[in-house]
Amino acid sequence: MSARIEDRGDRLIVWNGNAEKRGALTPELYEAIAEAMTLAEDPRIRAVILTSEGRFFCAGGDLNVLIERRKLTEAERRERVDGLHDLVRAMRACPVPVIAAIEGGAAGAGLSLALACDMIVACEEAQFTAAYVKAGLVPDAGLTASLARLLPRPLSMEMCLLGRPVMAMRFAELGAVNRICAKGKALDEALMLADTLAAGPRAAQGAIRQLVAQAYEAEEADQLDAERNAMAHAAGGDEAAEGIAAFLEKRKPRF
Repeated sequence: MSARIEDRGDRLIVWNGNAEKRGALTPELYEAIAEAMTLAEDPRIRAVILTSEGRFFCAGGDLNVLIERRKLTEAERRERVDGLHDLVRAMRACPVPVIAAIEGGAAGAGLSLALACDMIVACEEAQFTAAYVKAGLVPDAGLTASLARLLPRPLSMEMCLLGRPVMAMRFAELGAVNRICAKGKALDEALMLADTLAAGPRAAQGAIRQLVAQAYEAEEADQLDAERNAMAHAAGGDEAAEGIAAFLEKRKPRF
């Protein structure tokens, strides 16, 4: 099985099972991620984790599949890329945080998917590579937009033009990775993040996620309006009532 969803009650884990090809993208992985984004609408789900059963998170597109696309028209090739882009859009629209747990590394579209997540946990040996140029291809799945938000322009250019890998520690120093862990412990760290999220206010977290995501592209005036509307809604909700009461009573909130 090249992909599967594990339901752990308050979180979903999407497993990339294509270990023999270093986690290269498969239609089954597309389907599993898309399904998890839909399942995450259930109020009991507090986080979605993307990880791999192999020693590499995702090596991007399968070059054997990509070479066959030469036979398609350019319009047909655009349609295939749109399938991947729809997946990224679904991840961005997920009602709960999405966490990437990365062993080994992420390359090409695998890096794009990792950066489409809200948080990234990576083992200390992991490498991040915009490998497209080595195959005469260009980035897709929002990679250039993600890199532009996260990294200095010279490093983004180096990654995309030269295809040189960046180690997880450097990514973390630049703020692109949330946590670095020992080899084989990425999922454990991601599960601890999910524990923290599960103890928090789901609706508020969802609203915060949307505000932060849109802030990178919104005008300040529009963002102020969005924050006003979100705050006005949150202040009248049950989560705020419990959170404020817990703070005043000097106890842990029960969301």
